[in-house]
Amino acid sequence: MIKKIARVLMITVLMLLPFTSMAVDGGYQLSPGDVLSISVWGIQELQVKEVIIRPDGKIAVPLVGEVQAAGVSPAGLSEALTSSLSEYIRDPKVAVNVGKFHTTRVYVLGQVAKPGLYELEKQHNLLDAVGIAGGYTKDAAKKKIFIIRNGNTGESEPLKANLYDLLNKGDMSQNYTLNEGDVVYLTDNDRVDFRLDILPLIRAISGF
Repeated sequence: MIKKIARVLMITVLMLLPFTSMAVDGGYQLSPGDVLSISVWGIQELQVKEVIIRPDGKIAVPLVGEVQAAGVSPAGLSEALTSSLSEYIRDPKVAVNVGKFHTTRVYVLGQVAKPGLYELEKQHNLLDAVGIAGGYTKDAAKKKIFIIRNGNTGESEPLKANLYDLLNKGDMSQNYTLNEGDVVYLTDNDRVDFRLDILPLIRAISGF
Protein backbone atom coordinates (compact mmCIF):
# COMPACT_ATOMS: atom_id res chain seq x y z
CA MET A 1 0.00 0.00 0.00
CA ILE A 2 2.78 2.42 0.93
CA LYS A 3 4.64 1.66 -2.31
CA LYS A 4 1.45 2.27 -4.29
CA ILE A 5 0.91 5.64 -2.61
CA ALA A 6 4.54 6.62 -3.23
CA ARG A 7 4.20 5.67 -6.89
CA VAL A 8 1.06 7.77 -7.27
CA LEU A 9 2.76 10.74 -5.62
CA MET A 10 5.79 10.48 -7.90
CA ILE A 11 3.62 10.31 -11.01
CA THR A 12 1.60 13.30 -9.77
CA VAL A 13 4.78 15.29 -9.27
CA LEU A 14 5.95 14.36 -12.75
CA MET A 15 2.71 15.53 -14.32
CA LEU A 16 2.34 18.78 -12.38
CA LEU A 17 5.84 19.81 -11.34
CA PRO A 18 6.35 23.60 -11.65
CA PHE A 19 9.89 24.49 -12.57
CA THR A 20 10.02 28.25 -12.24
CA SER A 21 8.98 28.53 -8.62
CA MET A 22 11.16 25.87 -7.04
CA ALA A 23 12.69 26.90 -3.73
CA VAL A 24 16.34 26.30 -2.99
CA ASP A 25 16.68 23.27 -0.75
CA GLY A 26 19.65 21.97 1.14
CA GLY A 27 20.36 19.35 -1.51
CA TYR A 28 20.88 21.78 -4.38
CA GLN A 29 24.47 22.20 -5.48
CA LEU A 30 25.46 25.45 -7.13
CA SER A 31 26.61 25.32 -10.74
CA PRO A 32 28.37 27.60 -13.24
CA GLY A 33 25.88 30.14 -14.55
CA ASP A 34 23.92 30.45 -11.30
CA VAL A 35 23.44 34.09 -10.27
CA LEU A 36 24.00 34.73 -6.55
CA SER A 37 23.49 37.56 -4.11
CA ILE A 38 25.64 37.69 -0.98
CA SER A 39 24.95 39.78 2.09
CA VAL A 40 26.95 40.29 5.25
CA TRP A 41 24.74 41.62 8.01
CA GLY A 42 25.59 45.17 9.03
CA ILE A 43 28.42 45.69 6.52
CA GLN A 44 27.19 47.43 3.39
CA GLU A 45 30.62 47.42 1.74
CA LEU A 46 30.60 43.63 1.55
CA GLN A 47 27.18 43.27 -0.04
CA VAL A 48 27.24 41.58 -3.45
CA LYS A 49 23.96 42.20 -5.26
CA GLU A 50 24.72 39.97 -8.23
CA VAL A 51 27.59 37.65 -9.05
CA ILE A 52 27.60 34.89 -11.66
CA ILE A 53 29.44 31.65 -10.99
CA ARG A 54 32.09 31.46 -13.69
CA PRO A 55 32.74 28.40 -15.89
CA ASP A 56 35.64 27.48 -13.59
CA GLY A 57 33.16 27.31 -10.70
CA LYS A 58 34.50 30.30 -8.80
CA ILE A 59 33.29 33.75 -7.75
CA ALA A 60 35.13 36.82 -6.48
CA VAL A 61 34.04 38.13 -3.08
CA PRO A 62 35.23 41.40 -1.49
CA LEU A 63 37.90 40.91 1.17
CA VAL A 64 37.88 37.14 0.65
CA GLY A 65 38.95 36.93 -2.99
CA GLU A 66 38.40 33.88 -5.20
CA VAL A 67 36.04 31.28 -3.74
CA GLN A 68 34.92 27.91 -5.11
CA ALA A 69 31.13 28.09 -5.40
CA ALA A 70 30.15 25.34 -7.84
CA GLY A 71 29.59 21.95 -6.29
CA VAL A 72 28.47 23.19 -2.87
CA SER A 73 25.07 24.19 -1.53
CA PRO A 74 24.14 27.82 -0.83
CA ALA A 75 24.36 26.99 2.87
CA GLY A 76 27.79 25.43 2.36
CA LEU A 77 29.04 28.51 0.53
CA SER A 78 27.66 30.70 3.31
CA GLU A 79 29.59 28.66 5.87
CA ALA A 80 32.80 28.90 3.84
CA LEU A 81 32.47 32.67 3.50
CA THR A 82 31.67 33.00 7.19
CA SER A 83 34.85 31.10 8.03
CA SER A 84 36.99 33.24 5.70
CA LEU A 85 35.51 36.55 6.84
CA SER A 86 35.91 35.66 10.51
CA GLU A 87 39.62 36.34 10.06
CA TYR A 88 38.77 40.00 9.48
CA ILE A 89 35.34 40.51 11.06
CA ARG A 90 34.02 39.47 14.43
CA ASP A 91 31.13 37.01 14.19
CA PRO A 92 30.12 37.70 10.56
CA LYS A 93 26.62 36.69 9.49
CA VAL A 94 26.59 35.73 5.82
CA ALA A 95 23.56 34.93 3.67
CA VAL A 96 23.79 33.46 0.16
CA ASN A 97 20.76 33.46 -2.11
CA VAL A 98 20.27 32.19 -5.66
CA GLY A 99 18.73 34.96 -7.75
CA LYS A 100 18.58 32.91 -10.93
CA PHE A 101 19.42 29.31 -11.69
CA HIS A 102 21.49 28.41 -14.72
CA THR A 103 19.37 26.95 -17.46
CA THR A 104 19.76 24.00 -19.81
CA ARG A 105 17.84 23.97 -23.10
CA VAL A 106 16.61 20.56 -24.20
CA TYR A 107 14.15 19.21 -26.75
CA VAL A 108 11.36 16.97 -25.42
CA LEU A 109 9.63 15.26 -28.32
CA GLY A 110 7.34 12.37 -29.16
CA GLN A 111 4.66 11.09 -26.79
CA VAL A 112 4.45 14.01 -24.37
CA ALA A 113 1.59 16.45 -23.89
CA LYS A 114 3.50 19.51 -25.16
CA PRO A 115 6.50 18.61 -27.35
CA GLY A 116 9.02 21.39 -27.84
CA LEU A 117 12.19 23.16 -26.75
CA TYR A 118 12.38 23.86 -23.02
CA GLU A 119 14.69 25.53 -20.54
CA LEU A 120 15.26 23.54 -17.37
CA GLU A 121 16.11 25.40 -14.17
CA LYS A 122 17.79 23.93 -11.11
CA GLN A 123 17.09 20.30 -11.94
CA HIS A 124 18.40 19.07 -15.28
CA ASN A 125 17.30 15.47 -15.65
CA LEU A 126 14.89 13.18 -17.47
CA LEU A 127 12.12 13.38 -14.89
CA ASP A 128 12.08 17.16 -15.00
CA ALA A 129 12.22 17.29 -18.79
CA VAL A 130 9.18 15.04 -19.15
CA GLY A 131 7.39 16.99 -16.44
CA ILE A 132 7.94 20.40 -18.00
CA ALA A 133 6.57 19.03 -21.29
CA GLY A 134 3.30 18.20 -19.56
CA GLY A 135 4.01 14.55 -18.81
CA TYR A 136 3.82 11.49 -21.02
CA THR A 137 0.76 10.49 -23.04
CA LYS A 138 -1.22 7.27 -22.62
CA ASP A 139 0.47 5.88 -25.74
CA ALA A 140 4.03 6.44 -24.51
CA ALA A 141 6.30 3.41 -24.27
CA LYS A 142 7.67 4.22 -20.83
CA LYS A 143 10.21 1.40 -20.92
CA LYS A 144 12.00 2.76 -23.99
CA ILE A 145 12.87 6.44 -23.99
CA PHE A 146 15.68 7.75 -26.16
CA ILE A 147 18.11 10.40 -24.96
CA ILE A 148 20.17 11.78 -27.83
CA ARG A 149 23.17 13.78 -26.72
CA ASN A 150 23.83 17.10 -28.42
CA GLY A 151 25.96 16.53 -31.51
CA ASN A 152 25.10 12.86 -31.94
CA THR A 153 24.36 12.59 -35.65
CA GLY A 154 23.58 8.90 -35.54
CA GLU A 155 27.06 7.40 -35.49
CA SER A 156 26.62 6.26 -31.89
CA GLU A 157 23.64 4.68 -30.16
CA PRO A 158 21.44 6.97 -28.06
CA LEU A 159 20.95 6.38 -24.37
CA LYS A 160 17.86 4.34 -23.53
CA ALA A 161 16.03 5.18 -20.33
CA ASN A 162 13.30 3.24 -18.56
CA LEU A 163 10.79 5.70 -17.17
CA TYR A 164 8.61 2.84 -15.93
CA ASP A 165 11.35 1.59 -13.60
CA LEU A 166 12.09 5.15 -12.49
CA LEU A 167 8.49 5.83 -11.51
CA ASN A 168 7.39 2.41 -10.28
CA LYS A 169 10.58 0.99 -8.79
CA GLY A 170 12.40 4.16 -7.79
CA ASP A 171 15.36 3.30 -10.02
CA MET A 172 17.11 6.68 -10.00
CA SER A 173 19.85 5.39 -12.31
CA GLN A 174 17.30 5.94 -15.09
CA ASN A 175 16.93 9.62 -14.23
CA TYR A 176 19.72 10.72 -16.57
CA THR A 177 21.24 14.17 -16.26
CA LEU A 178 20.63 16.24 -19.38
CA ASN A 179 23.02 18.66 -21.05
CA GLU A 180 22.54 21.68 -23.28
CA GLY A 181 20.99 20.71 -26.61
CA ASP A 182 20.09 17.12 -25.68
CA VAL A 183 16.95 15.55 -27.13
CA VAL A 184 14.53 13.41 -25.12
CA TYR A 185 12.25 11.33 -27.34
CA LEU A 186 9.34 9.28 -26.01
CA THR A 187 8.26 6.61 -28.48
CA ASP A 188 4.82 5.07 -28.70
CA ASN A 189 4.04 1.42 -28.11
CA ASP A 190 4.57 0.44 -31.74
CA ARG A 191 7.87 -1.05 -32.86
CA VAL A 192 10.27 1.80 -33.62
CA ASP A 193 13.61 1.87 -35.41
CA PHE A 194 15.65 4.76 -34.04
CA ARG A 195 17.71 5.49 -37.16
CA LEU A 196 14.83 5.12 -39.62
CA ASP A 197 11.90 6.54 -37.68
CA ILE A 198 13.28 9.01 -35.16
CA LEU A 199 16.70 10.31 -36.18
CA PRO A 200 15.53 12.05 -39.40
CA LEU A 201 12.86 13.92 -37.43
CA ILE A 202 15.31 14.98 -34.74
CA ARG A 203 17.79 16.20 -37.35
CA ALA A 204 15.10 18.28 -39.01
CA ILE A 205 13.95 19.86 -35.76
CA SER A 206 17.20 20.35 -33.86
CA GLY A 207 19.61 20.91 -36.74
CA PHE A 208 21.94 18.00 -35.91
